[in-house]
Amino acid sequence: MLWGVSFVATKAALRELSPVTLVFTRFALGTALLVGLLVARGVSPLPPRDALPSLLLMGFVGIFVHQLLQSIGLSLTTAVQAGWLIGLIPLWSALLAVLLGKERLGGWKAAGLLGGFAGALLVVSRGALGPDLLRLPSTRGDLLILLSTVNWAVYSVLGHRTLRRLGATRATAGAMTLGWLMLAPLFLWTRGWRELPGLSAAGWGAVLFLGLGCSGLGYLLWYGALERLEVSRVAAFLYLEPFVTFAAAVLLLAEPVSATAVAGGLLVLASVLLVQRAPA
Repeated sequence: MLWGVSFVATKAALRELSPVTLVFTRFALGTALLVGLLVARGVSPLPPRDALPSLLLMGFVGIFVHQLLQSIGLSLTTAVQAGWLIGLIPLWSALLAVLLGKERLGGWKAAGLLGGFAGALLVVSRGALGPDLLRLPSTRGDLLILLSTVNWAVYSVLGHRTLRRLGATRATAGAMTLGWLMLAPLFLWTRGWRELPGLSAAGWGAVLFLGLGCSGLGYLLWYGALERLEVSRVAAFLYLEPFVTFAAAVLLLAEPVSATAVAGGLLVLASVLLVQRAPA
């Protein structure tokens, strides 16, 4: 639910902030929240030295790369489009499990994967396939969101051993802190601090929601679930995200909705359901 609304809040915040400034500020708040929770519990926020390589990789993939892909992508496309494409993540998770030899690719699962790709193509192209497709600004944004779905599926299987060893809060705080520090050079190079004084009350509301709700609590809840359940079962809950994004974007941003995008999004979700229900 938090992440479903996050696309709308990001879209609203991007009206006043650049992607780099938004992501850096958002994760400064999220990191502060998680470190504060650890200190309040009497737990050291400093991770063990031997866990640093895993946390560095998690921070790079899940914070630095993922959030820049999504923020820049959302500056070029709509929240509705992004929300529909996020429904592909469970499909990528299933495909990754096949590639890692953990699952077999049966006929039903293969049909679901093909249907998911077809639905994503409908969403990205809005049904208008042709030589000018990749020149459209919104299409470049959709492709960046599409890349972020692959990235998130990979991120969800990284550091499972570290997660169970350190616990959800400590592992998430460590990965988020390192990812946030990776963003700092970009923030300083673009002089992002100059954008913050002019941020409106609505803009600050969006940033606070993204930082404390989506980055702090959202990542914590996600890792808490991964600590207790298999990746594929946790990923299945992302079925709800496109519908939450769709409702929030239409109600709060008055974004236009095309029949082609809705059809493609529904095909993605149906394909995801087919993959999850396919015989083992």
